[in-house]
Amino acid sequence: MSSRPRVVAFGEMLLRLSPPAEERLFESAELHTFFGGAEANVAVALSHLGVRADYVTRLPENPLGDAAVEVLQREGVGTEWILRGGDRLGLYFVEATADLRAMRVVYDRAGSALAQIDPREIDWTRVLAGAAWFHATGITPALGDGPAAAVAAAVACARGSTVRVSLDLNYREALWRGRDPRGLIEPLARGTDVLIGNRDAVRALLGVEADGDALGPHLAERYGCRLVAVTQREILGAREHAWSAALYDASTHALMHSQRHVIQVVDRVGGGDSFAAGLIAALLDEQTPAAALEFAVAAGALKLAVPGDFGRATAADVERLVRQCL
Repeated sequence: MSSRPRVVAFGEMLLRLSPPAEERLFESAELHTFFGGAEANVAVALSHLGVRADYVTRLPENPLGDAAVEVLQREGVGTEWILRGGDRLGLYFVEATADLRAMRVVYDRAGSALAQIDPREIDWTRVLAGAAWFHATGITPALGDGPAAAVAAAVACARGSTVRVSLDLNYREALWRGRDPRGLIEPLARGTDVLIGNRDAVRALLGVEADGDALGPHLAERYGCRLVAVTQREILGAREHAWSAALYDASTHALMHSQRHVIQVVDRVGGGDSFAAGLIAALLDEQTPAAALEFAVAAGALKLAVPGDFGRATAADVERLVRQCL
C-alpha cells in the first residue's frame, strides 16, 4: 500500500466541447472535446504533483461515463469510489476569449447523473478511511438537494476524524439561478481548514466584503478557518493575465502575498483548480504557508499556459518556476 498521503475530491465530472482556436460556438464546424470539472481538475493536478488522489462522483453507465473513468485512470486518479447510474453526463461549451470578446460558457448539465445522486449511496466513513484530506467546491451544492446533502455529509465525516478539509468557493451564477447560496455554503465554510476563493466568489457565496488585506483575516475569524487563500486574476488583455494570491494563517496572524505572474494564456479554465491542488500538495509536504502559497500560485500559472481543463505540471515543473521568480 502506498505511504503517500491520500486526497479525496468530490464533485461533478463534465464533458467540455470547444471550437478550435478563437472560433465562435455554433459557427464552427468542429468542436474539440475535453473532460473536466473543478474537483476532477484538482484530483488530476494532484496526481501529477505526486499526491495520491481519489475522485468521487456519479457517472452514467454508458460510453461517455466509461470514457470519463478511463481518462481519470490514465491521469493516475483513483476511481474506486465512482458510482455508476443516471442517464447523462453533464456537458459544457466553452468559447475562448479573443480580442475584445470575453470567454463564453454554456452549461448543459441539468438532470445529470450527479445531480440525481442519492446521498445515501456514498459511505463516507469508508471512502475517507485513511485519507489525509478532503476537497470540495461551492459548485456541488448548487446542483441540487442530493449533491448538496452528499457534500455536507462528506465534510461532516471528515471533520469527525483527522481528515483536513479544503473548500474552494467556485461561483457559477448560472447554476444558482437567483437562489441565495449562503445557507448551503456557510456551513461548509465554517471550520474549514483551508478556504479558497476570489473576491467575487466570496461576495456571491458568503455575502462578505472587506477592503484590501482585511478579507482573509475577516473570513478566518468569521468562519474559524485555519488558512484563507484569496486569489487574484488581473485581465491585462485578451490573452495576457496577471495571476497572484494572498494567504492568511490564523495560527500566526500572518498575511502573505505571492509573486505576481504575468502569463500569455492558452486556456483560462482550470487555473484556480491547479492553484488549489498546488496548495494542498505543498501543505501535505509540510511546506511553510509562505512556501506553499508560492508553489500554489506557480501551479495555477502553469495550467493557464496549456489547453484543456487539466493541469499536468509536475512538482519539479512548479518548483522550477518558483525559483525563477524569487
